[in-house]
Amino acid sequence: MNSLKVIEKVANKIAPGRTPSFIEVHIIKALEIINAEKTVGRKGLSKSLGLGEGVVRTLLKHLTIEGLIETSRSGITLSESGKKAFSDLKSRISDGIEIPKSSLTVRPFDVAVLVRNVAHRVKYGLEQRDVAIKVGALSATTLVFCHNKITMPGVSEDIFKNIQPTYEILVTKLRPRENDVIIIGSADEKRSAEFGAMAAAFELIKMENCNDEVCDLMKDVRARAKRGPSDRVCDWANPSC
Repeated sequence: MNSLKVIEKVANKIAPGRTPSFIEVHIIKALEIINAEKTVGRKGLSKSLGLGEGVVRTLLKHLTIEGLIETSRSGITLSESGKKAFSDLKSRISDGIEIPKSSLTVRPFDVAVLVRNVAHRVKYGLEQRDVAIKVGALSATTLVFCHNKITMPGVSEDIFKNIQPTYEILVTKLRPRENDVIIIGSADEKRSAEFGAMAAAFELIKMENCNDEVCDLMKDVRARAKRGPSDRVCDWANPSC
């Protein structure tokens, strides 16, 4: 199951023109909480997400419609489809880990999230910072794992020179691999920091998925061209796909 498409579908259930009552990061965190707790109540989920019970009721309704959760008198659990979607999501985005305050971070609470194999989508980290701020974080720091070390895009010096313990925490707990990205959300409270990092991470995955779909389209264009009277492919087709 494509977790990205399912999460986007649930988030897009909000009626046109209405102010969003929940966003993609709430859906991701809800699945994470339900998976961790095995069975959870609506009130507990509402408190953990920072959303009103009415909003959580609507969120759960749409998760049920998409077949991701099951409800009973004992509470809410992930369905088999929900477990598969969550597993797919976690193969791309890690859980958030809280890291200690250092020169790398700027706020009382800093939460790091790892995203698999998307470093080529990062420019200087400004896009990830903007996404994080949009969902309530105050800032975000983007790092990439390249040539077996963590670096900051556009910065040549060793940013971990005087904060080696932070580096060790990131490497030990997140276990980055080549081309992975680490996003650190920063805020005055933990939930906003985590949501900022998660939202920025999910946006990177959406960018990567969009590119995959473009590549599929280009392959289809080339296949059609080969079947036609001419082998010529449109100039805008990306030959690297």
